[in-house]
Amino acid sequence: MKKIISGKVREVYDLEDGRMVIVTTDRISAFDVILPTMITDKGKVLNALSNFWFDFTKDIVKNHMISSDLKDMPEEFSSPEFEGRTILVKKLKMIPYEVIVRGYMFGSMYEAYKKGEPFLGHSFDKEYKQAEKLDEPIVTPSTKAAEGHDINVTIDYMKKDLDEKFPGKDLGSKIEKTALAIYKKCYEHALKNGIIIADTKFEFGLDENGELVLGDEVLTPDSSRFWNAETYKVGTSPASYDKQFIRDWLKENNLAGDPTIKSVPAEVVAETSKLYHECVKKITGKDL
Repeated sequence: MKKIISGKVREVYDLEDGRMVIVTTDRISAFDVILPTMITDKGKVLNALSNFWFDFTKDIVKNHMISSDLKDMPEEFSSPEFEGRTILVKKLKMIPYEVIVRGYMFGSMYEAYKKGEPFLGHSFDKEYKQAEKLDEPIVTPSTKAAEGHDINVTIDYMKKDLDEKFPGKDLGSKIEKTALAIYKKCYEHALKNGIIIADTKFEFGLDENGELVLGDEVLTPDSSRFWNAETYKVGTSPASYDKQFIRDWLKENNLAGDPTIKSVPAEVVAETSKLYHECVKKITGKDL
């Protein structure tokens, strides 16, 4: 067993037998800086949400989950610190794209729309206000950069590139169709429980048989834009369930992007943790 990734949030261990162990920590990053203070239970919330969605969408596409039981993992993971935040997964050949599904006119798409410009190959005939629901969700991929920032590309660019890399599989079209199906099913479930999934990103891989498999994390506040359906209002910037609270505190205190930050106040940690807990309770029906 060897550690192969120590990311902003996750630690990944390769068991070197076609399986990996992924540990989701309580670390939080904002403005490309990993903050020195942990957010209580954040990793457990992200893990619980991903595990819920993996099970919820397994009728649409296979996923990389094998087990969340520590007894199924090497004994190094048997201590309490790993409980609730650790999963055993199948190792995949990852597709080099993040697949972003957008259901609302917001963010960089809204900025392009206001200028009358197409957004990554998508044009809009009707008039939209900020945060208004699109008639139909769209897919806008981005390349996964080894270093630096990912680069947004059109869906046609991804399809053409994957056709060249994996000829005869029609992989790009399968990914687009699968991502939209996952988004639509999960969107309806979340909405019934008071959360609007405005946009999200998925990552896919291929298993040993060349079949498409959903991997990484799924529909968490870290990989998605979750809005409170009760307070949502078209024409505004809706309140989020993600790390916006901590981002706002950093900006207010001129600490955004400052790698020398020493700590985050306890009340900011508590409020951020509370939002994560509220999110998992609404979506799964139970708290940790």
